Amino acid sequence: MSQITADSLLVVLKERFEHHTKRHPGLFWRDIEMKIEHNLNLLETLIRMEETGGEPDVTILNGRLVYVDFSKETPEKRRNLCYDEEARLSRKKFPPETSAEKVAEMMGIELLDESQYREIQAIEPLDLKTSSWLKTPPALRDLGGALFGDRRYNRTFIYHNGADSYYGVRGFRGYILL
Repeated sequence: MSQITADSLLVVLKERFEHHTKRHPGLFWRDIEMKIEHNLNLLETLIRMEETGGEPDVTILNGRLVYVDFSKETPEKRRNLCYDEEARLSRKKFPPETSAEKVAEMMGIELLDESQYREIQAIEPLDLKTSSWLKTPPALRDLGGALFGDRRYNRTFIYHNGADSYYGVRGFRGYILL
């Protein structure tokens, strides 16, 4: 059962919206609130994003209105995960409990891709001590790899790693369309 209620989430989202206006210039809270109140699935997903430490806020990514994880570091309750279930199941030793793609699917969100990750990093610096798995193109994934990103030295970096790797400081960021 959720610890966050719809009403308490709306209060948090409104405060975050008003405190971080540079993330969504030209948007108005009442318009966003109406979209949330009229979409139960969106509301439930936002609750999951908040409960796992994502600190979701509204912005525009690739020209589309979305709620995205804006936590300073990759969401704490979404770390220690392989990229996907195929990678997790292929680990011979110490597989994690689940994978980034599976958790995202269960939450109802999509992993950010490289372009979206660069967009949110242009809005404000994130993942200064952590890193986030990114949606990986099939051609790269077919070779056993996966992408992740972070920000160091005032620059956004995109790297690769074996999809079966997992670290205490690597998780994932996600988004949901409004």
